[in-house]
Amino acid sequence: MSGETNDLGQPIGFPVPDWQACEHPRDATMHGSRCRLEPIDIDQHASDLFEAFSLDQDQRNWTYLPYGPFATEAELRSWMVSSCMGDDPCFFSVIDLAGEQAVGVASYLRIEPAVGVIEVGHIHFSPRMQGRPISTEAMFLMMRQVFDVWGYRRYEWKCDALNQPSCAAAQRLGFMFEGIFRQATLYKQRNRNTAWYSILDREWPAAKSVFEQWLSTDNFDADGSQKTSLSQSMQQALAALR
Repeated sequence: MSGETNDLGQPIGFPVPDWQACEHPRDATMHGSRCRLEPIDIDQHASDLFEAFSLDQDQRNWTYLPYGPFATEAELRSWMVSSCMGDDPCFFSVIDLAGEQAVGVASYLRIEPAVGVIEVGHIHFSPRMQGRPISTEAMFLMMRQVFDVWGYRRYEWKCDALNQPSCAAAQRLGFMFEGIFRQATLYKQRNRNTAWYSILDREWPAAKSVFEQWLSTDNFDADGSQKTSLSQSMQQALAALR
């Protein structure tokens, strides 16, 4: 509750003086120490992405996405042409700096610059990213761009409520669970209840500090294993703000 009231004594939201619309995410490039995110390019990225996605041999990574899997590179390219070239969703490829290869995709969507709300979604990280710090860095770079560069007020994450890995990832990355929209949509001829998560601009500085400490090379041993848990550190840092 904001504690604000109008002249009639009615409760109202806290003031947001001098608000100006945010920038649209088109054409951005985001640089990290492990990866780079750049606007998706069919000619430059499709072959690498198809090869990387093909490592998911049982195709479990596609279960909770409304498209895929793609049996051929031509099918992937066709989907990219029809779905990835617009302004919303705004797709990016994740480039692994170790080999300069595209290894995953993610997008901004439901983009509302006028009120400072934006969502991250269509996340499809190949086995070359999963379980590695590069996946966390990619999400950090997108979040940093949203808050530090463009000044959005709210960053959203939504997923099938039955997609436990995605739900766990959202909370690990600092998003707060807000509830479930029942029978929110249909995809692949089945129902989807949608779980909603968000992180706000006032929570971002604390989350950013946790990300930076966790991603530091000092946080990993010689075998590449983390020394501190991102999930626990994030929960501790944000508890006082919620």
